[in-house]
This record gives sequence, structure tokens and C-alpha cells, in this order.
Amino acid sequence: MMHADLIDQDDLLGQLRALGFEMPAGASAEQACESAVRGLSEERVKALRGMVEQLYTGSATILPAVRQAIDQQLLPALAQFNSSKG
Repeated sequence: MMHADLIDQDDLLGQLRALGFEMPAGASAEQACESAVRGLSEERVKALRGMVEQLYTGSATILPAVRQAIDQQLLPALAQFNSSKG
């Protein structure tokens, strides 16, 4: 029997909390990403970028709702932050 590592919204919430982001209880992946991108700072951008890179390059499967939230919320916010600083 094979066991696949999955990244679900609970995993995403846990990782964001571990980085110091406050997450509402029971938040969806989309709500968690929306919350994480509020008030971005250089330090927070680095932490989020590292987390996303780790998720996307790891061997675990990211569930579609989590990937969509990252693609639609986190990545555009990180790109916008970088372009506003450059």
C-alpha cells in the first residue's frame, strides 16, 4: 500500500502559523492566504517565499484548493511587493 504526503488546508494553516502569521480558526486555504498577505514586510515576504518554494519543490502533493489559493493570493501579492520595491 502506498502512502502519499498531502498538503491540505490544515497543513497550510499550520505552516503559516509556524511562520508567525495569525490565522483565524477554521479558515479556508483562500482565507489563510488572504490573511497572510495583509501588511507584508520584507521579512514576511522572505518567509512566505521560502514556504511556497518548499511546498512547490517538495515531494508532497498539494491539494487543488491549497494550490489555487497560493497561486491566486500569495504569488501575486509577493510579485506585487517585489515590483513595488524595485
